[in-house]
Amino acid sequence: MQKANPSPQRGLFLIVAVIAVVLAVVLFVFLRPKPTAADPAAGARFVFGSPSAKVTIVDFSNYLCPHCADHALRNVPEIFRDYVDTGKVRYIFRDFPFTGQDNVIRAGEAAACAADANRYRDYHEVLFRAQRLWGGLSGAALDQFFIDLASQLGIPAGPFAECLRSGSKRAGVLADRDLTTQLALRGTPTFFVNGQLFDDGYVPYEKWKERIENALAGKTSAPSQGGESTPAPKQP
Repeated sequence: MQKANPSPQRGLFLIVAVIAVVLAVVLFVFLRPKPTAADPAAGARFVFGSPSAKVTIVDFSNYLCPHCADHALRNVPEIFRDYVDTGKVRYIFRDFPFTGQDNVIRAGEAAACAADANRYRDYHEVLFRAQRLWGGLSGAALDQFFIDLASQLGIPAGPFAECLRSGSKRAGVLADRDLTTQLALRGTPTFFVNGQLFDDGYVPYEKWKERIENALAGKTSAPSQGGESTPAPKQP
């Protein structure tokens, strides 16, 4: 007894169904809303240089990272002298405290309080110079160290201490940390130059000059080999 052949209509229906499913998948992939990439400069609090500068550098650093200290103390003064103060570069500082680093968050708050006295860069630099002195402190001892540091820079101690104790700057530091998560940053220091990511850490100033000159000419630069960085702890 011969088996009945499937009807041509049923075979055609299956083919049409498969094509419809494939088209639906393709349309979903290509027409679904794309996630908006986070802007490393959005909502920045500490911005230096001309708003019309051709190049924008965003610096994500951690106040207890030794390689961030190297960049802050060796490269930043040179970049400001040659490019920021001459109107060619706009430089943005952002905080990148790692998980569990409450003292680094507090250091970011202290730097923000110094900014109220127009001394952000001075305080930012001295925090790095004094890493080993405050890195093991916490609580009232840490706050007092930061207040004394401000006084040594000539920042009025009363308003600075009130600013620090109020906790009013904490949200800004945590917003920067949240942004590092959105950007999937992996360590410090990390930089963006006109939106191009450089996660190779500390590199000598000669490499920075090359990057900046390329950016001024509308060119990109390859990440450096052999840069030094501090990896962020993996999130649980």
